[in-house]
Amino acid sequence: MDKNEKYRRATLAGKSSMPLRAAPLSSLAVVPAALALSLLSSASAQAQSAAHLPITAEQRATANQVAQAGVPISDLAPDAPDTYTVKRGDTLWDISKIFLKTPWRWPELWGMNKAEIRNPHLIYPGQVLMLVKRDGRATLELGRDRSGDVTGVTKLSPRVRSADNPDAITTIQMNLIEPFLTEAVVFDTDELDKAPRIVAAPEGHVYLGKGDTAYVRGDVGQATDYRVFRQAKPLKDPATGEVLGYEAPYLGTVELVALGGTRKDAKGKEEIVPSTVQVKSVRQEMGVTDRLAPVPQREFLRFVPHAPSAPISGQVISIYGDALNGGQNQVVSLNRGARDGLERGHVLTLYKAGRMAVDSTSGKNQDIRLPDTKSGVLLVFQVYKRVSYALIVSSQDSINAGDGFTQPAP
Repeated sequence: MDKNEKYRRATLAGKSSMPLRAAPLSSLAVVPAALALSLLSSASAQAQSAAHLPITAEQRATANQVAQAGVPISDLAPDAPDTYTVKRGDTLWDISKIFLKTPWRWPELWGMNKAEIRNPHLIYPGQVLMLVKRDGRATLELGRDRSGDVTGVTKLSPRVRSADNPDAITTIQMNLIEPFLTEAVVFDTDELDKAPRIVAAPEGHVYLGKGDTAYVRGDVGQATDYRVFRQAKPLKDPATGEVLGYEAPYLGTVELVALGGTRKDAKGKEEIVPSTVQVKSVRQEMGVTDRLAPVPQREFLRFVPHAPSAPISGQVISIYGDALNGGQNQVVSLNRGARDGLERGHVLTLYKAGRMAVDSTSGKNQDIRLPDTKSGVLLVFQVYKRVSYALIVSSQDSINAGDGFTQPAP
């Protein structure tokens, strides 16, 4: 059995110990869609990430279907290339825009094999994606390096490829949302009122800096590391005025140095001794009266972009950071959450309500409302009970509080 046959069998079994870089660049073979997908994930990536890749039954059924039939050619981008080599810095969203008119539909183009593929959206720099068109439909397959000359194999000219085996590319640029996974926090109730609070700073200090010592009263529990927040502000539904949650401005982090308690002075009188913390990081000015909450366990988000399974509509509550206008790569809060059916990975269409106008063409003035206009696309990445955070992945107009959103058109 030659080296190529061993590699092929090991790959099919999902146990290949040979990284893709080991294969020479002498030729490229077209791999069937199901096998191509199995090459998208390394065994180690599967073990680390599989639990964090939510794929609904509906998505999987759709993807299984198109893995065989493909998507209509009419759904392809007008200038979709025949091949594309994945580069460092690419995201799945970026690549999908190259091939599709609606990038969030990329799982349909790739397809999923529920028996073998745990992480269907993991691809790596250096891999060659090949657009195959048959009978009015298109599929995306993976070209991989193979040695030897195989009869009947479609060959491509070699391109610059990554020499190592880097981590899989992500759905979007994670640096755009990572800070919000711990910094942008919504509480269902105004629970920070009862949270531990800073009661004293070093003598002569109005604000705390990195390395400063501060003193805290309240039940700090068993945690060691804490986030520090300013007093939470209510997030109100733009339509009803209902308080949907409380957003707390993030200030930084502190570390518990010593627990407080009580002690008796020389006269036997009981004294209150606050806990001692040390400032680890400062994002905004931090000082007396600010509140503490434990640092949550870090989440590794890998999600499949998809449309909501049922119609949904709502409004933007605010642009994060109190900005008046929002644009691409900014974060907005939405007046819909888990109770309304929103989930991580949902793609939504932003729109501007049509303005009021007056029609005077019939000889009398009549009020009319012009049609709503699409203004951008959102990707939901953090969901609370009644509120969600979403990234503006594209915008054709400025985004403002009160702008509407809905599920994308089919």
